Amino acid sequence: MTGEPTASRKKVIVALLAALAAGFAAPAAAQEGLRQGLFGKHGGSGRAAAPPIARYVSEDGQAFVLDRTHPRPLLKFEDSPEVWALQPMPAPRGDVIYKNDLGEPVLRATRLGGVTLFTDARPAGAAAALAGDGPPLRLAPLGPQALLERLAQASLRASRAARRTILFEAEATPASSALIADAATVTSVAVVRMSRRKDGRALLAQFRKVLLVEGRKASAHIDDQVLKITVAPSQGLAGRPSSERIIKTAASR
Repeated sequence: MTGEPTASRKKVIVALLAALAAGFAAPAAAQEGLRQGLFGKHGGSGRAAAPPIARYVSEDGQAFVLDRTHPRPLLKFEDSPEVWALQPMPAPRGDVIYKNDLGEPVLRATRLGGVTLFTDARPAGAAAALAGDGPPLRLAPLGPQALLERLAQASLRASRAARRTILFEAEATPASSALIADAATVTSVAVVRMSRRKDGRALLAQFRKVLLVEGRKASAHIDDQVLKITVAPSQGLAGRPSSERIIKTAASR
């Protein structure tokens, strides 16, 4: 072998040089297409593409849906009726931390597409894998009769957990009825969670009735044996307190 390129090798080299020259001269869109063809959808940023509404399963087997089509991303665990409204916050290395309405981390998403779920059982976090698309999380229109039924269901769930009657009442309008119904469900979830705590009996002894009303800002307040839940319909599912906030309201008294 002489080390000199043959005629066929010269043609290949010329073709490669021409392709490279065309790549440098091509528009940005064409170069992006070439980059995706070489490296896949991650491109140069390294960020994995996930569906805007995606289902994940943690390493503990806990499944949840993350809906990022809303101004405030929504999360729902498959074993709970509560929908969590999250606040995305930038984190080091290009990551994003999703926090609840108490500022506590719920999810961490890395720029490479990794997701970590934080729970009471796994405060240090558990890795979660993308499992495909998920159902959209949104409020459905609700009529007066359906609202009464939801209030009755919430009252029954809470009363069973507290082992005594907890009445649920509401002051609703057509604009707030769907959110108030959802807030009633979330409040009943909070009551169930409180009943499982060591101090649950003392927490639940603070109120005998739940009153749900419409207002400008979501809040939870206990006064004169009444747990008052205020919802803000203009904010959608982010316009009512989470079960975590309701529990903290009772625990901080």
